[in-house]
Amino acid sequence: MSDKKNFGYLGNTFQIQLLNNIVIYKEFSNSIIDVIDPQYFDNQYFKVICQMIKEYYLKYEHIPTFNTIEQLTKSELSSPMAQKNILDTLEQVKNVSDEGSIYVQEKSLKFCKQQELQRVMVKSQSIIDNGDFESYDKLEEMVRGALQVGEVDKGTTDVFFNLSEVMDEDYRHPIPIGISGIDNLLKGGLAKGEIGVILAPTGVGKSTFTTKIANHAFNLGYNVLQIFFEDNPKIIQRKHITLWTGIHPDDLTDNKELVIDKVKQIQNNKKNKLTLKKLPSDTVTMNQIKNQIRKILANGDKVDMVILDYIDCVVPDRKMSDEWKSEGSVMRAFESMCHELDLVGWTATQGNRSSISSEVVTTDQMGGSIKKAQVGHVIITVAKSLQQKEMNLATIAITKSRIGKDGIIFENCKFDNGMLEIDTEQSVTFLGHEEQKEVKNRNRIKELLKLKKETES
Repeated sequence: MSDKKNFGYLGNTFQIQLLNNIVIYKEFSNSIIDVIDPQYFDNQYFKVICQMIKEYYLKYEHIPTFNTIEQLTKSELSSPMAQKNILDTLEQVKNVSDEGSIYVQEKSLKFCKQQELQRVMVKSQSIIDNGDFESYDKLEEMVRGALQVGEVDKGTTDVFFNLSEVMDEDYRHPIPIGISGIDNLLKGGLAKGEIGVILAPTGVGKSTFTTKIANHAFNLGYNVLQIFFEDNPKIIQRKHITLWTGIHPDDLTDNKELVIDKVKQIQNNKKNKLTLKKLPSDTVTMNQIKNQIRKILANGDKVDMVILDYIDCVVPDRKMSDEWKSEGSVMRAFESMCHELDLVGWTATQGNRSSISSEVVTTDQMGGSIKKAQVGHVIITVAKSLQQKEMNLATIAITKSRIGKDGIIFENCKFDNGMLEIDTEQSVTFLGHEEQKEVKNRNRIKELLKLKKETES
């Protein structure tokens, strides 16, 4: 059996096609050029050609053409015999059949990945043998880097690329959250790669908000992963059942047969998934969450949206001396994960002490590091006074939006935690208009309280 430490076991034709593909297929060459080693070829002339290509790429940051390689051969090789042999080999590379190019690219890239992984594993074993257990994070990073070898950078786009699609009305393909007033301002919701943050004081309804978003996306046919840390899974299940049935969570048990029948009808009519996942608080990193999502994807299941309730429970992948930097790094990692895995991301975060008594919660009342606010594409805040809580009302504000208009307040809109009803079709004002705030009519709560007393009496 041939030694599989180089491409020799795959034959000469394979190696000639590989060199041809590196020159011809730019996307493939960009994925393999950094990791392919001239020593992987078993023919000295193949090695020389590969070496010239790599050196040219390192110097000029693009792959040379066949004509350029011919010029390099004539200018850099002094021996006429060596020149002739390289030029003859290059002619074979230039004229080789294109048949089987996909196989050649996949096989060679896999070979290079395996070689890189083997190199890293040897280095990792050396660290382990020396008993350096504190280097676990370093080992994980090394292995992750080896697994990402050959990944093409899809984040770079020429400004003139695909102009027709860019000009399409629905170029973002957003997923609505099911609250029309907010969806309109977000131009249909968040799109994949974008993240939204729900900011509210404790006990106001962050889980209500995130569950409503998850439920609506699922109802529209999207695959949703709802991650939570503090709630019991059965409580989240009951919230979703209430949204489907219109029956209050406290009354679900009394209507058990009706509820089960209705929920099973929804289940039977859906091919997409709404997956609930409870994780331990203050021990899980964003990298671990990403790996769990990758495992779901590897099993053939799709994920369109991830809900993280809430991000304050996630710890940074690396220990940092500055706690505020750590919080910022977690939010950056969340944004990076959603971009990399092509997900819509929604999360929630606690407001600080001053947010508890605020009529309108603002971004600077975010608990912990303000860096969390800097990363989010959209920030939606929720405030509730005691009177508003009694009347199932809230003041919702869009304090940041990279998508549409921000600085918008929905005052005294319906926010029923029990029935998970949120309706922003109420008065709309703008942040920062102090005179307008002073003269604004706040009689709605008083009228509702008066009506309630009259009804009770």
